[in-house]
Amino acid sequence: MIRTLVAALVFFIAAVGPAHAQRAVIRGLDKITGHARDYTLTIGRAERVGSLEVIARACTKSAPEETPEVRIYVEVFDNPPAREGEEAERAEIFHGWLFASSPGLNAVDHPTWDIWAIDCR
Repeated sequence: MIRTLVAALVFFIAAVGPAHAQRAVIRGLDKITGHARDYTLTIGRAERVGSLEVIARACTKSAPEETPEVRIYVEVFDNPPAREGEEAERAEIFHGWLFASSPGLNAVDHPTWDIWAIDCR
């Protein structure tokens, strides 16, 4: 009986709270060519998006009974090509939450790339 109640409580808490995922899906748009591509990021690992290096730190999805929302916390670094005889500098250009429902609310500001949140898996 107690096991059943504990199992039901755990299931209820998991269902009510936001879902934390192991992978985040973002879409990268190359503004020069106009091509968009989806990238699946493993939480905590860097992924190349053109000259950018994107690291997803967290990905949450709202509960099914709530208004749909996907939130991805990312760190974005720019790795421009190095000039001959120089070392390339890695510069952080963005860190924060991306919201699928409002891609322009907290946008990555880069002259070549747009990035926005798509899904958590």
